[in-house]
Amino acid sequence: MKTNGSIQTIKRIASYQRYYRNKTFVLKIGGAVLADAKSLDGVAGQCQVLADLGFRMVLVHGGGPQLSAWTRRLGVEPVIIDGRRVTDDTSLEALKMVLAGQLNTDLVSALRRVGLSPVGLTGLDGATVLAHRRPPVNIPTADGADRLVDFGHVGDIEAVNGALLETLLEAGFIPVIGCLAADEKGRPLNVNADRFAEAVAVALQAKKLIFLTDQPGILRDPRDPSTLVPFADAADIQTLQSEGVLSGGMRLKAEACLRAAAGGVKRTHIIDGGLADSLLLELFTGEGCGTMIVSEKEKQVYQETELV
Repeated sequence: MKTNGSIQTIKRIASYQRYYRNKTFVLKIGGAVLADAKSLDGVAGQCQVLADLGFRMVLVHGGGPQLSAWTRRLGVEPVIIDGRRVTDDTSLEALKMVLAGQLNTDLVSALRRVGLSPVGLTGLDGATVLAHRRPPVNIPTADGADRLVDFGHVGDIEAVNGALLETLLEAGFIPVIGCLAADEKGRPLNVNADRFAEAVAVALQAKKLIFLTDQPGILRDPRDPSTLVPFADAADIQTLQSEGVLSGGMRLKAEACLRAAAGGVKRTHIIDGGLADSLLLELFTGEGCGTMIVSEKEKQVYQETELV
């Protein structure tokens, strides 16, 4: 007699709960997900399921599309180079309004609607994320030459102090963090949200780092969802880069996943946050729905224990 598929799923969830209960997941919510009310509510509902199963969560969010819209309203055309935003004085003011205000509040509100207890923050709060202003850097251009770029009020992370986040997690709250940091003099800096989430995950030694984007994951052909890369380690990512598969924001996410895995985060994932129940599908089904990126050591463990 064949075992019912639903029973197998229940067994898998029970095993997963035993292993990950009271462990920390860092979820990075992309601006495209935040912009769509249905997607946002769907993510909040899935967070409720994870909370009910006893998983601790920290949510990090960006807000690129919304920030671009606001800067245009202020008369400034956004400048994004190699997936990174140039942040001038006007863009920084818009960032404080949109990221720390509107988007953080929208995400906190969505979590409250499903009965969770979120706390809205930025990296400035509790001296959580210390950064320094990025000096001008050379960026390769399409013609092979380098271009010196001053990214303005953009920060590179020096350290993450997880004390406030751990205190909130221990008390049963869900930290919701906008990707603003401060330098040693308290001046706010814009930090790439993928890099921000990676640094928080490593500092907390999270078991999982999950990027919820507007893409299914890494695609060999961006126009063809059937070319999804479901699983990768450092060697695989290097091959994809050499083949020109990774570029822009997806390249930054893949690199963040590799650094997080090297820094002790057990498993990292890139999924479509707009797909119904994508977070649950990725976590609780064998086939998943996105791209999982792990270290070489974790790849071996996964192949020996979960692909048998």
